[in-house]
Amino acid sequence: MALTKDRLKGLYFDMVAIRRFDEEVEKYAKNGTVPGFVHLSIGQEAAQAGIVRALKKTDYKFPDHRGHGAICLCGTERKLVMAEIFGRATGINGGRGGSMHINDLEYRNMGFNGIQGSTVVTCLGTAFSSVYKTTDDVTAVFMGDGTLGEGTCHESMNMAATWKLPIIYCLLNNQYAISTHYTESHPQKQLATWADGYGVPNEVVDGNDIQAVVEATERAAERARKGEGPTLLEFMTYRWQGHFSGDPAAYRPDGELEAWQEKCPLKKCREVLVKKHKCTEAELKKLEDAAEEEIQDAVKFALESPWPDPKNALKYVYSSLQVEDWK
Repeated sequence: MALTKDRLKGLYFDMVAIRRFDEEVEKYAKNGTVPGFVHLSIGQEAAQAGIVRALKKTDYKFPDHRGHGAICLCGTERKLVMAEIFGRATGINGGRGGSMHINDLEYRNMGFNGIQGSTVVTCLGTAFSSVYKTTDDVTAVFMGDGTLGEGTCHESMNMAATWKLPIIYCLLNNQYAISTHYTESHPQKQLATWADGYGVPNEVVDGNDIQAVVEATERAAERARKGEGPTLLEFMTYRWQGHFSGDPAAYRPDGELEAWQEKCPLKKCREVLVKKHKCTEAELKKLEDAAEEEIQDAVKFALESPWPDPKNALKYVYSSLQVEDWK
């Protein structure tokens, strides 16, 4: 079923906000304001927005390390996510998590970490919880084509398929694992077929088509809620930047980036809104301006927020605690 005009306008706003968020993060990462590495999802906005918006608020989400957009759409205020990336005390995790370790359990953003492939294992826990508690909440775990090479993916899918756990494996195939094209590290022409060995339904989706992303995710969620087990969705997309902000991506062949930029998810969504739903330039400009205002407010909040107090550096660190003697 085609998305309504209002729903598509909302998704267009989400994608514009995701892009502008990451563009601002990149700007401040390059001038040294943002500490550490940042990984951007510019070019992948449809997969970020479409997956999260196709789920319920109570569904569990495990973002990947390009997950700023998905994290914000889970429900956390953008300014709190921006402040976290900037390492400020007002960040959602007090500035301790930075770009790659953001979680907000209130909105069932279960977070990510630096161990590649770890969340495809921990997502089994939330999925099993849904079965155990007889809820219809599903678990969506984001992963990249590089992650699929981890042994943990085999372990996870084997258990999920055997126990029919309500998991949606959201494989964002952006073509490269760091600097290696996926065709050089996997024998399958389409990575979705990897799930066939576990009897798991799979589907290849145009990851730059927001409507296709939403519809595929909704189908997978419906299967999971019915107790029919996991699904692997392969969203074909492309990251416009290198692996991290500052990576020149010299490993890409000439013309590849430009070819994918022609398939820009924002551009594709905009064309549908104009041609099919008769959106005016004024309507779209209003959405773009609203997104821009929200992102600039988030940047201002982050820049004006205080740094964490050094006195709290060891707070939430447990290595020095002793086990209480109950004798």
